[in-house]
Amino acid sequence: MLHPHPQLPPARHFALTWGIADQHGGMTSAMLRRSRAFRRLGGVDVDILTLDDRPDYPEFADRLHAAGELIDGLRIRNLWDELRRESPRPRGTTPTAAELLVPQAGDVVASHDGTVLSRARRDDAGRMLVDRFRRDGSLLATERPGDDRKVVLYSTDGAPLRGWRTTWGLYRWWFDRLTGKAPSFLLVDSKTAARSVADYRRDNVVTVHIVHASHRVGGRPGTLRATRESVLRRAGEFDEIVVLTSRQRTDLIEDLAAIDVTARIRTIPNAVALPPRAAVTRDASRGVVVASLTRRKRLEHAVEAVAVAHAADSTIDADIIGEGPREAALEEHIQHLHADGHVHLRGYDPDARSAFRSAGFSLLTSTSEGLPLVLVESMAAGCIPLAYDIRYGPADMISDGVDGFLVPDGDVQSLARRIVDLQAMPPAAVEAMRRRAVARASEFSDDAVTRRWSRELRAVYDAKLFAAARDQPLPVRLRRRAGALRRRALWMLGR
Repeated sequence: MLHPHPQLPPARHFALTWGIADQHGGMTSAMLRRSRAFRRLGGVDVDILTLDDRPDYPEFADRLHAAGELIDGLRIRNLWDELRRESPRPRGTTPTAAELLVPQAGDVVASHDGTVLSRARRDDAGRMLVDRFRRDGSLLATERPGDDRKVVLYSTDGAPLRGWRTTWGLYRWWFDRLTGKAPSFLLVDSKTAARSVADYRRDNVVTVHIVHASHRVGGRPGTLRATRESVLRRAGEFDEIVVLTSRQRTDLIEDLAAIDVTARIRTIPNAVALPPRAAVTRDASRGVVVASLTRRKRLEHAVEAVAVAHAADSTIDADIIGEGPREAALEEHIQHLHADGHVHLRGYDPDARSAFRSAGFSLLTSTSEGLPLVLVESMAAGCIPLAYDIRYGPADMISDGVDGFLVPDGDVQSLARRIVDLQAMPPAAVEAMRRRAVARASEFSDDAVTRRWSRELRAVYDAKLFAAARDQPLPVRLRRRAGALRRRALWMLGR
C-alpha cells in the first residue's frame, strides 16, 4: 500500500543558513516553511543551523514557536551558542592565545542581559577581528585573519584549547560533530553559508545548495552575479544544486557549461500557504502589490501603470503593501504623477497576503526573482496576476491569458493596457481565469513540494553512493544497487 504522506529518507536532516533576522525575508520564510513540512508531512526532525553572532537565539526561538514558524521537531542550533555550552577537547598542537581587543568606539558589539557575547571590528586592511565570550563573561574564541590559527577556542580559565586555520575549518568540524557517521542531508539556503560547504565531502552527508534568486546579472547569459559566482563556480562540489524554476535550471546548465563546470541541477519550487476556499467580496478594479520597497522591485513601474490605467478607467486603483528604503521616493513619485487618490502606500502589514483575497488583480514589476512567492499566493487566492516576463518565475507560473497575464519586461504601457483590458472582460471569463489560477497554484502546496523533495533526496543519496562505488569491484557496485532498490521498496511501504 502506498503511504499517504511524502515520507522523507530516514536520516539526519539539517537546514543551514547564515542567520535569522527578526523581520526575515523570503528565503528564510521559505526555509522555515520547508522545514515545517519536512516535519509534519515527511516525518523527520530538522535542525536549523546558524553561524552568526545573534545573542538571543533561545528567546527568539520561543517567539518563533509562539508565531507558529517553529514547531515541535524543529530547533535552531547556533554554532557559538553550542560552543558556549560545551567546549571541545584539546587536540594537536596547542595554539597561541591572541591578544584581546581593547574596546573602541565603533566596535560591533552583541550583548545579552548586560553581558558582551561578541566584539568585532575591521583592521586597517579591512579584515574582521572578533572576540567571543561565554555568558559568564569568560573568553570563548578569538578570530584573527592572517594568524597561523585564525580561530582559537579557549577553556573557561582562558587557556587556548584548539585552533583552526580558517573559519570554514571550524564550521566543517561542527558539521562533522552534528552528522557523526549517520546518513545526513545538509540543505544550504544562504549563499554566504554555502561557501563553507562547497567542498565539504563526506560519504554519509549529502550537500544540497538551494538558489533562491536569479544567478545572472541583468538576466544576461554567461554573467554570474558577483555574490553567487564563487559558489556556482564550485557547483560540482555539492551533491546537488536546486533552483526554483525550470527556466533557471536551463540557464544555469548553460552558464556553467560555458565555464566548464558540471553539476547535478534539479528544480524544486518553494511551497506556499494556500488559503482555504471561501466566498469573498472582491473589488475587481482594485490592484494590490505586496513587496519590499526596494530598487529591485521597481515599484515606480507599478505606480505609473496604475496611473495610466486610471486615466482610461477611473474605477482602477491599487494598494502597495510593504516597507523599505524607497518609501520616500515612491511617495514623491506618486505625488509627481498626481496619483495619490488612486495609488496608496499602506506600509508594513504582517497579514499583507490577505489582501489578495479581496483584490481583483496583482502586479509584479521586479527586475529579477527566483520564484516570487507572492505570485503563487496571489493566484492561490484567485487574484489575477499581471507580471513582467522576467527571470525567473512568472513564465514558469503564468500561462498568458489563461490564468494571468505576462507583459514584456519593463513595458509600463503594456502593463497599463492589460489592467484596463481585464476590467473589460466578461465576468464569466474573469471567473474562469481565477479558477485556473487557483488550480495552478495548488501545484505549490506543502504536500506537492515535499513529495518532490522526498523523491529527489532519495535519488541524490543513491547517486552519491553509486558515484563512490564507480571504481569499486562489480560485487560492491551490485550491493549498492540492491541497497537502493531495497530503500525504494521500504519507501513504498511507508517505512
